[in-house]
Amino acid sequence: MLTLVRQSLVVTLLLAALLCGAYPVLVTGAAQALLPGKANGSPVMVDGRVTGSDLIGQHFTGAGYFHGRPSAAGEDGYDASASGGSNLGPTSRTLAEAMQARADALRAENPDWKAPLPPDMVTASASGLDPHVSPQGAAMQVARVAAARGLPIKSVARLVEEHVEGPQLGLFGEPHVNVLRLNLALDALAGGRAEGN
Repeated sequence: MLTLVRQSLVVTLLLAALLCGAYPVLVTGAAQALLPGKANGSPVMVDGRVTGSDLIGQHFTGAGYFHGRPSAAGEDGYDASASGGSNLGPTSRTLAEAMQARADALRAENPDWKAPLPPDMVTASASGLDPHVSPQGAAMQVARVAAARGLPIKSVARLVEEHVEGPQLGLFGEPHVNVLRLNLALDALAGGRAEGN
């Protein structure tokens, strides 16, 4: 009996050392060596400072910036420590009212957009932290952003087109635009930051 207990303890300790020590160190080291940016959360650097991540959306509200998808993560949205969706189902009155309020706000904010609203602009993502919008979600904001920045609409529209990313490996996902990257490029085009964030 003691032999079995001793063997079990030895195997448990060996597996713990291997799986809780050696393996994580090996994987972390390999990730840092091969893909340091991704291993560190895909930070976006501006002037030597981290201004965000390619993987986590930010809440932009100023008229001179492109806005991301609605977020249900946390009380005010975009709270990375409270990642998650609203968990409201398709028959939820609360969800329908929230989507209608978002649609009304989008129409008021972007009166030049006459086409149907892109679904991603009225629905929160499952994580609540989606850093991307659809190309249509960005296109609907071009006139507002151009007017707020005093830029030609064609210049802002071209900037959006330049920031459309295709599906991963050409197969997975839909075309999308990283809102943070687009707004940083917009700041560069306009020669500085706009009012608001």
